[in-house]
Amino acid sequence: MRISAAQRVHNENRIRAAMDRLLRGEIPPGGGCDIKTLAAQSGVDRTAFYGNRPYAHLRAEFEQRLQQLQHAGQTPDPKAAQIEHLKADIAKLDDRLAQANSTIEQLSDFRTQALAQLAAQHDEILRLRAAAARNPNVTHLPASRQKIIGRC
Repeated sequence: MRISAAQRVHNENRIRAAMDRLLRGEIPPGGGCDIKTLAAQSGVDRTAFYGNRPYAHLRAEFEQRLQQLQHAGQTPDPKAAQIEHLKADIAKLDDRLAQANSTIEQLSDFRTQALAQLAAQHDEILRLRAAAARNPNVTHLPASRQKIIGRC
């Protein structure tokens, strides 16, 4: 069904008004800053925005204006802004988790090396004690007695 030039101008004006509202952040409940919501808010069939349909140029204009706002650091859709914020939080948490895992791995390696070193030192002490016990020229000192200080 063909529409008159006056109807087309009227529809374009409604579309531009809806476009301005969406880009200002006036997003209806359950909607987003997208073509689907633009079509619903302007009362125009969504298919009219695609291909060589009559309002395809308005879709391109809407997407260009939305992209300009996003490059300027503004996000008219609060859901999209929240999603971007959460993605940034997830990236930070992923970095912290990777650092924590690296630290845990380093500490586990240190613990393993320390235990191996203690075991080697213990074996060396036992070997030296056994060697000292077999040597008749070594004099053994008596075990020291510790004083018990201040019993209550």
